[in-house]
Amino acid sequence: MEAFTTHRGLMATLDRSNVDTDAIIPKQFLKSIKRTGFGVNLFFDWRYNNDGSPNQDFELNAPHFKGASILVTRNNFGCGSSREHAVWAVMQYGFKVIIAPSRTINGELIPAFADIFRNNSVKNGLLTIELKEEEVDKIFEMVERFSNVEATVDLEEQRVILHLDEEIGFHFEIDPVVKNHLLKGLDDIALTLEYEGDIDTFETTHDAQMHC
Repeated sequence: MEAFTTHRGLMATLDRSNVDTDAIIPKQFLKSIKRTGFGVNLFFDWRYNNDGSPNQDFELNAPHFKGASILVTRNNFGCGSSREHAVWAVMQYGFKVIIAPSRTINGELIPAFADIFRNNSVKNGLLTIELKEEEVDKIFEMVERFSNVEATVDLEEQRVILHLDEEIGFHFEIDPVVKNHLLKGLDDIALTLEYEGDIDTFETTHDAQMHC
């Protein structure tokens, strides 16, 4: 897994809450046993018309969002099924960071990201950032007001910086363990291999017959 330290890229906005995994990558594209080729089908039902042509009304098809690598969206992104393909599709499209807010409705906290989607993101090196709702509103406002807004995401400093005439910065919180995994590029296999010496020692000294 590629380590994540800092990333500068174009921001794109998707003004939708509760985007589920079937919207991210519809079920008909889950038949492949390979982990490639999902990006072209990201948000398939929204991106394309019935005849296969691009849907010009879909936000991410806007010309000024072409090549975007930072997605800014609304709360509860990635809800629905547990398919890891959703993260693969997001990353293979070109996104390296997703920013979303949590919000409280009638006393109930609605998370920025569904738990399983967030966990799958960590395993694949996709950085999910939770900001305050008013901070995400500010980003939407800036992206709408100015064209081709770029931002730098600094994981070490836990900062998102919008590159405008007057730069705007936002601090984000992240679990220290998750931060360490992303900074070092450690997926589940790499984490296990950190204990390779201990595993070898155990296998050498462990007498399996004693536990039969």
